[in-house]
Amino acid sequence: MLPFHKVVKSEFEKVNDLIISRLNSEVELVENIGQYIIDGGGKRLRPLLVLLSANSCGYKGTDHIALAAIIEFIHTATLLHDDVVDTSALRRGKATANTKYGNAPSVLVGDFLYSRAFQMLVEVGDIKIMEIIANTTNTISEGEVQQLTNAHDPEINEATYKKVIFKKTAVLFDAAAEIGALIAASTHQQQSALSSYGRHVGMAFQLMDDVLDYNGNIEYLGKNIGDDLAEGKATLPLIYAMKNGTQQQQHLIQEAIKNASLDKLDSIFDAIRVTGALEYTMSCAREHAMEAKRCLADLPDTKEKKAMMELASFSIDRKY
Repeated sequence: MLPFHKVVKSEFEKVNDLIISRLNSEVELVENIGQYIIDGGGKRLRPLLVLLSANSCGYKGTDHIALAAIIEFIHTATLLHDDVVDTSALRRGKATANTKYGNAPSVLVGDFLYSRAFQMLVEVGDIKIMEIIANTTNTISEGEVQQLTNAHDPEINEATYKKVIFKKTAVLFDAAAEIGALIAASTHQQQSALSSYGRHVGMAFQLMDDVLDYNGNIEYLGKNIGDDLAEGKATLPLIYAMKNGTQQQQHLIQEAIKNASLDKLDSIFDAIRVTGALEYTMSCAREHAMEAKRCLADLPDTKEKKAMMELASFSIDRKY
């Protein structure tokens, strides 16, 4: 458990218990796959944001526990679907659910988790929160499709790429922080600040994932280095290296993206290194982390606020 989890340790345990209890199904395969991916680890940052956001606004009820579990179910559903679309074989250091159980069961259990999340939303019964989550899941799906259509296209620019990672990743961080503030009946200013905080942390988190895909350690990451390129994804390090490298380096990366090829990965690593592409991507991540911290400036000085500041730092300092 990371330090910022400990601030809401007892509540986080309740979230985990609720997740396990709401995975129940009369279809054994649903429970098996759901439990497999939930047990797979992960940092659980999105449900954590719900708890920290609600508590930082003085919330005294229990609905934030359900909302945190809902956010985790939605995130887990996206992972199940992502791994099928990306034909991923490894996540968090072990075989993906689609590798172990097959593509069709993984997709269908992802659908189950989505629908279970919305059942739980109805139980909470807050129409504004329902609206935020409905819009968020729609945006995530749109981002997934956009990323799929961008695959193997070396002409993707930085602005387009950042728009996609907002939709795929940052929007759920944004929603998690916002609904935590909303359930606490906080001011509009606090809701807006926490929503922006979540968005910037999500952007920083994804940009660092881009960096780690090229200089991370497989033991820490739990996935193979170069996985994004193997899927034909033009992430920011590649986009920057193409823009700032030599004509030969540009052509090398373009062909690798078009063909989703790792054949010349060492030469691509060299191009990324000499152009400063990783440093540039890290600087973008740092800007988002700093902006996230600025969003918290007017919130009361609480242990939850301190934890959120630490979380913003972790998003760019991590090795996994």
